[in-house]
Amino acid sequence: MMSLVSTGGHSLASGPLPNFRTTPPPRRRPSLPYLKTPRAAIVESRPVRVPPATRDNGNGGLVLVSAGAAGGGGGGGGSRAEDMQAEARAMARAVDAPVFNPELIASKYGRRPIEVVRRMLEILTAIGSFGLKLWLDERNGVFDQNKKVRATELRQIFTRLGPTFVKLGQGLSTRPDICPPEFLEELSELQDDLPTFPDEEAFACIERELGVSLDSIYSTITPSPVAAASLGQVYKAKLKNSGQTVAVKVQRPGIEKAIGLDFYLIRGLGGLINKYVDFITSDVVALIDEFVFRVYQELNYVQEGQNARRFKKLYADKEDIMVPDIFWEYTSGKVLTMEWVEGVKLNQQEAIEGQGLKVLDLVNTGIQCSLRQLLEYGYFHADPHPGNLLATPEGKLAFLDFGMMSETPEEARFAIIGHVVHLVNRDYEAMAQDYYALKFLSPDVDVTPIVPALQNFFDDALNYTVSELNFKTLVDGLGAVFYQYPFNVPAYYALILRSLTVLEGLALYADPNFKVLAASYPYFAKRLLTDPNPYLRDALVELLFKDGRFRWARLENLLEQGSKDRDFSAKDALQPVLKLLLAPDGEELRRLVVKEAVYVSEAVVLTSVVDTYNSIPTVLRPPILNGNGRGPLPMTDAEVLRIREFRDLVVRVWGLLQTSEDFDPALFQPILQVLQQPEARSLGGRVIGGVTQRLAARLLQQVLRTPPPVPT
Repeated sequence: MMSLVSTGGHSLASGPLPNFRTTPPPRRRPSLPYLKTPRAAIVESRPVRVPPATRDNGNGGLVLVSAGAAGGGGGGGGSRAEDMQAEARAMARAVDAPVFNPELIASKYGRRPIEVVRRMLEILTAIGSFGLKLWLDERNGVFDQNKKVRATELRQIFTRLGPTFVKLGQGLSTRPDICPPEFLEELSELQDDLPTFPDEEAFACIERELGVSLDSIYSTITPSPVAAASLGQVYKAKLKNSGQTVAVKVQRPGIEKAIGLDFYLIRGLGGLINKYVDFITSDVVALIDEFVFRVYQELNYVQEGQNARRFKKLYADKEDIMVPDIFWEYTSGKVLTMEWVEGVKLNQQEAIEGQGLKVLDLVNTGIQCSLRQLLEYGYFHADPHPGNLLATPEGKLAFLDFGMMSETPEEARFAIIGHVVHLVNRDYEAMAQDYYALKFLSPDVDVTPIVPALQNFFDDALNYTVSELNFKTLVDGLGAVFYQYPFNVPAYYALILRSLTVLEGLALYADPNFKVLAASYPYFAKRLLTDPNPYLRDALVELLFKDGRFRWARLENLLEQGSKDRDFSAKDALQPVLKLLLAPDGEELRRLVVKEAVYVSEAVVLTSVVDTYNSIPTVLRPPILNGNGRGPLPMTDAEVLRIREFRDLVVRVWGLLQTSEDFDPALFQPILQVLQQPEARSLGGRVIGGVTQRLAARLLQQVLRTPPPVPT
């Protein structure tokens, strides 16, 4: 069993725990080895000491309460009021947490050209020399033989260059479609196996941030980190007041300065791209700012704790999702105390299967949860690399590290689902219009030239089945279209792409043939069938009707796929459709439904007549209707077969509704109530009239038909 927690962008894994030690005896505060490190350009202030908590002594006075004795504090203990008070105290301790301010960064490093040039040369030298080695390996035909050596060198380069490049390496470590296996294996170590900083500095940081001695908080704590990553390192400890096992994450000293200079350089590069690279139409600086803003949020551990609480509230309602709780009384801007999670990283397939679990089941759980994040509530985990997704012994998927979060605007969430509908329908004009709602295009841009480009790409892509498509193929193809036209990709969209590509990379670890789009389709089908949102209801109607006819095969496919989602409900799928059908502004839909109901009724009646006729023994069949010996109706065998297949399709759709787990005849009671409305009675009359007219026409055709000549 491996024990894992997150270290600010990275998971921590340990084998058997290091020997626990009892916390050291109290030391005099002046003797603590405080680390005198310069703060980043973002903030220029001193840490704030928060007074110890107090409580009423019952006699109108206050008594001091140590952090270890204060009530509540999260982690499931204490009342809601106590928890909120503990959170407020944690926020006070984090009042000086860094905040991303590009103007302040530019002002600081703009006055330090020597420092900037030195860092730039360091980066260019390291990356350039590595690129030269790869080129020489390829030229000399030894690339494959040197893969392992070069992978190790790249990991060491990223580690040496610092946190910014460690994050780059983490992203590459989840892309087996980009990096060879040797590189994936080496770069995965960047998730939790980085050099540590001295334990004395970490313990001093805990005492300084929380304002109390170490031994008043923990009964035991590991003498060294159980893991370390780019932003911090983690210790396993046991709380003195409750005995609960917790993970204590401590931020690296000087981290703000390290990333501040790198982001200053990257932002400058983005400005040059915006100015001189014409084929990139997106605002590169805005994309960089969004990413950097999220990284700076990771430096505020109280913010991360609040993110974790919000994520838990939204998504941990599912029994297969686990989110650790936060202990506010022991949390500050640079110290985060959270519930300890036992589990295995999601890319350790053998260890997971050794517990009787299936990696693909866990990956599917992650994909479904991510779809809820992106398209249901809009609040999503923007850094789901393998170290932040753990398989627990109970088979749950545990999410860790909530420092980098983002949100999808509500309008964009519905537009994304609508975009999928238009893609399935190959409605490229509507797809182009979607880019207005997605804020990819300004309203004054003419989308007419974009439509052929979309058609050229997607006509080829859609020749594959959904199970053959992968997310990277679509991203690459859309990227080619985006480069040709004045698209401006919103910053949140870049984080969505990052999140989804990382998930697909995780899935490819377990199964090289796994397709995220195929695994996502049941969720889209369920949302279309059950969501009462007017935008999605219109999208469903658009998907099911084409050229005045109802596409029963499409509905059958939606029901089959939607039923694979555990939250699918036939009851939810039926009632919104009825409300839309009988709404005052639903006349156009009612006209289409009447027309389709006539076709269905006719198919049922005609096939019943044919089946009844065929069930009569041949010797007993009379010369039916005007001497026609071929059958009771003036239809060819091909016509009968087509109508029979249509009837069978409708019956299958009805069967799919009946096989839903929550199917109950009582759920049709609202339908009976709706049918009593004037609009519904009119609807039924129009259907009966249509069926009567078509059957009468067929009967008249049969009666007036000239009998076939009798052969001599």
